Amino acid sequence: MDITVILKIALVGIITAIAGMLLKRAGKDEIATVVSVVGLIVALVMMLDSIVQLYDTIQSLFDL
Repeated sequence: MDITVILKIALVGIITAIAGMLLKRAGKDEIATVVSVVGLIVALVMMLDSIVQLYDTIQSLFDL
């Protein structure tokens, strides 16, 4: 796994956390929840290539 992917996911997490805290302080709890879910989805999409590579490696390792 490349270090840039880890740093990008960390950046998405930091931005999501800050946005969520700001929205909660403004009384927009529902929107803060949506922002958290969107941040999670973005991080999972960023990891999708790594997950596919892991699946291919396991598949070739066990000759499936």
